[in-house]
Amino acid sequence: MSFPEDFNWGAATASFQIEGASKDGGRTPSIWDTFCATPGKVFQGHNGDIACDHYHRYQEDINIMKDLGIQSYRFSLAWPRIIPGGTGQRNQHGIDFYDRLIDALLEAGIQPTATLYHWDLPQVLQDNGGWANRDIVSQIADYANVAAESFGDRVANWVTINEPWCVTWLGYYIGVHAPGVKDLDQAIASAHHTALAHAEITRALRAVRPEIRSGITLNMTSYQLDDPTNPELIKLRDLQDSNLNRWWLDAQLKGEYPENLVEFYGDKLERVVKDGDMEKLKIDSEFLGINYYSDSFISTPTQEQVKKNEGTFIFPINSDGTSPAPHTDMGWPITPEGLTHLLVRVNKDWPEIQDIAITENGVAYGDEPDENGVVNDERRVDYLVNHLDSVEKAIDQGVPVKSYYYWSLLDNFEWAEGYAKRFGIVFVNFETLQRIPKLSASVYSKVIATNGKVLDSVKKS
Repeated sequence: MSFPEDFNWGAATASFQIEGASKDGGRTPSIWDTFCATPGKVFQGHNGDIACDHYHRYQEDINIMKDLGIQSYRFSLAWPRIIPGGTGQRNQHGIDFYDRLIDALLEAGIQPTATLYHWDLPQVLQDNGGWANRDIVSQIADYANVAAESFGDRVANWVTINEPWCVTWLGYYIGVHAPGVKDLDQAIASAHHTALAHAEITRALRAVRPEIRSGITLNMTSYQLDDPTNPELIKLRDLQDSNLNRWWLDAQLKGEYPENLVEFYGDKLERVVKDGDMEKLKIDSEFLGINYYSDSFISTPTQEQVKKNEGTFIFPINSDGTSPAPHTDMGWPITPEGLTHLLVRVNKDWPEIQDIAITENGVAYGDEPDENGVVNDERRVDYLVNHLDSVEKAIDQGVPVKSYYYWSLLDNFEWAEGYAKRFGIVFVNFETLQRIPKLSASVYSKVIATNGKVLDSVKKS
């Protein structure tokens, strides 16, 4: 296998999805607490009040990671836990929790990778407009300053924002994620503000700790058309590609947005871009994080889809009939070859990026313990092995992939799906909170121990 000798093998989680302790230690509500409490928004009214209780059980989870040989743990900081008012006074109880977590990781020989923002915006900031309010840019930069001062002496690698596309479009336009807004103007404003925020967070981190390595994490995909010669689908594909894959990369690398989207948004974008913004967007990052789950499939939208989306270009993708089987429990197609294509494309189109981290890659299957207490999640093993094989093929073609973080370490709160979807390599009984490493955890442990060399034998078996 072609994984470099210093390849970094990790696992990832996010604060709201695992911590619980939603009212402990001075933490205030986030937009996800509010969203969960809104009837009909989250599966069966599930919430993050307890989740995996990682807040109290972090040492147990670190011990599991150490046993598996995990080299790096990507976790996120909870803004409402560190600065409960969104701005202003920091909360020492919250800082102390992450101090304990980081110190325990280092003691176990596991390198911490911190995500500054993984969706749990303090509700008090959303009350003033959240990401649609330009003030958020300076507010999150101040939060980054506090985080760097508190943890930058021990955390070398930082993700600024996780999946700003989801923050923007799922949160402020489609409305299926918190804060549940459905407004195109607010979504476009949020798209601009998240891009600005990445640059300002980076500057804030460096102002405190110049040696910090940081980058943004983007959920990216490769698009496939059911009719590659259809000019309307090609135009739609190009708009989708700019909206999802190019917006934040072109912003930070070129100080510009994709021309087709600038034209499409028109004065809705012009109203939120201020003098000097485009210069501020441009920033060098030490790495790019890519979250990949599947390719996306675009077919000619039905009239009902057009009507439902009020004529905009954001049509449902990966819906029934638009992507081939098999599907995961999330309804997503399984397309490991698409990861190779995406990585090669990123390397070709943005060659200045010389450090790529797969910051999330994983699959939802509902396997539970058998009568012997064993979780034989063989489908997850197949997904893991085939996607790692795709990463290896990209590395063989010269793509500078340096890290891989499996999503997720634990079964957890899966946003609007509540606890109905399980992504973890460690099973969590949400009644007893017992942890059981699955077959996939054992296989991943062997992959790490051999730096990927065991993959060939796993594939053959």
